[in-house]
Order: sequence, then structure tokens, then C-alpha cells
Amino acid sequence: MVRHFSIGRAQAILAAAALIIALFSAPSAAAPAAVREVEFTYHADIAGIDPNSSRVEVWIPIPRNDRFQRADGISIDTPARVEIVDQPSNGNRIAHLSMAAPLPRSIPVTIRFRVRRVEETADLSKARRDLPEPRDGKFAVSLRPDRLVPIDGKIAQLSAKIGDSGASAYVQASAIYRYVIANMAYDKRGSGWGRGDAIYACDVKKGNCTDFHSLFIALARARGIPARFTIGFPLGSSSSGTIAGYHCWAEFYAGGQWVPVDASEAWKHPQLRQYYFGHLDADRVAFTMGRDLELVPPQQGEPLNFLIYPYVEVDGKPLPQEQIGKRFEYRGAAGAG
Repeated sequence: MVRHFSIGRAQAILAAAALIIALFSAPSAAAPAAVREVEFTYHADIAGIDPNSSRVEVWIPIPRNDRFQRADGISIDTPARVEIVDQPSNGNRIAHLSMAAPLPRSIPVTIRFRVRRVEETADLSKARRDLPEPRDGKFAVSLRPDRLVPIDGKIAQLSAKIGDSGASAYVQASAIYRYVIANMAYDKRGSGWGRGDAIYACDVKKGNCTDFHSLFIALARARGIPARFTIGFPLGSSSSGTIAGYHCWAEFYAGGQWVPVDASEAWKHPQLRQYYFGHLDADRVAFTMGRDLELVPPQQGEPLNFLIYPYVEVDGKPLPQEQIGKRFEYRGAAGAG
């Protein structure tokens, strides 16, 4: 018997074959970096200062030092008076600049340092243990609401619907992570995104990394799981380059371990969703942890939502970010292996 194929059916078969070939021949995603060592430049131009003003103060974050990251060789080039101040919580450090009248119209600041970062991971076998979660002491700040990260109302109602509230903290956090990735979109069109507003993320279901992780943190805290926020900069895959803007991520506490998550990167790279629940690649530099920051020396303005770009006060009044030029660069550190 001779079988006759229509042109349409033949085209469908060829298209399916082409798709299969494309899938199997597509390059695999680059493996997450285990170690990065770079020389980093953070440059700011603080412009539009009224020369009739009496005083300018600037707070700029300095990269963190912890068991996953070490920054040294810090130099700060600026005409202003400068001091590095350890903050009272979260291991944050600040470069505090000040200048009194007569004031220039602009103040340049260039911070350079060398940083080595390794892949961050938790002991997941321990994190999976079903232990009572801490609720006081140093964990209290990781359980309470922030101004844009509430844990009551619609956040509490939504959190209660996700996963099994009787499961371990690790299992509950995994369900929250999957919910955020499944229901959010990394989309910076329009307005409202980029503030780390959990209610915005809950309602609009889109935004950038701050919105993804604010929603994750709010949902976790609403059911008694400590969670915290860190912000820094991403490093590109090339050995040197410029950086367009910040990146942030989160951690939750389970089984006696702080467990890192990067839900926005997981959304962008579905093949790495399992990896980014419990691991962070080394392609990043961490600067500050926490929200609603009260700085030392104290600012006169309200607590800062988060701190990654310079915060400036002129005679005690915040200078708009639009008047602060910013440029961030990195290159592979000499002698790094």
C-alpha cells in the first residue's frame, strides 16, 4: 500500500524535527561561578549643590566582609572629608563624607577596592531539619515588618494559602519560592517597580529583584520564618565591564541555617531554579543588608528603604537621585587564579 502525505503534514513533520534538533543542539547555560576576584570601581558625581548651602553629607555603602566575601585595599578619592563607619547592625559599613561652606557645585567620589567572592551555600541537610524557628533576640528584626514589607492583611492571607503550614520551615519556604517565581514576572515597564514594595508585587505581579524578594520575605515572615534582604551589584560573565545597576537577593532561616535564594535570577533562568534555592553564584558583590536603615552618623531624613546608591543631604534635606551621577566598573583582579 502506498501512503500519501499531504504537503501540510510533511511541513509539520519537518518543523517538529527542526525543533527537536534545535533543542538538542542549543548551548547549555553557563555553570554558576564558584569564585570571582575583581577590582571594583564605584564612582559618583554629586551635582547641583547650591553654593549658598552650609553643609553636605554623603553616605555611601562599602562592600561587606563575611565568610563568602572579602573586600580589601579600599581607597576613596574625594575632596570631601571622609571616614569609614561600621554600622551597629547587619555587618554594614558606610563611607561618610562631609563638607562645609564654601561648597562647590559638585563633589566627585571614586571608591576602589579588590573583592573576592565565593559561591554561597547552606548545609541543606541541616536546613531540612524540622526545628522550632527562633522568634526573638537577633532574629527579631528578620521577623518584623518593614515599611514596604508588611506581614499582615493580604500578605498574611496569601501566605496562609501557600503550601503546608505544618511542614518544616525549609519546605514552607520552598513553596513560597515556587509561588513567587510562578506568579511574578521580571518586568520593569511602567511605574511602581524597584522599591521593594511587597504589596505592589502581590497586586501587580511584576517588577525587578527588589519586588521579587520583598514578596518572598513578606510571605515567609508572615508565617514566622525569619528572612532578610541583601543588596549589591552583579558581575557580568566577562572578565571586565560596566554595571548598569544593582542586584539583590534574600535568605531565610531554617534548621539552624541561613539559606540563600535568588528568585529573580531563577525566573530569568528556569534551568537554574533548583540551584538558586539554597545557592548563590559568585557573580555578585554584596554591599548592605536590611531595610529601613538608620545610619551612623545619623541622617536627618527618614530611614532608608535600602542603601546601594549614595544618599546625600544638603543642609539636612535629601538630594534627589537624579542629581547624582553614577558609574560602576569591574575588571579581573591581577594575579587572581
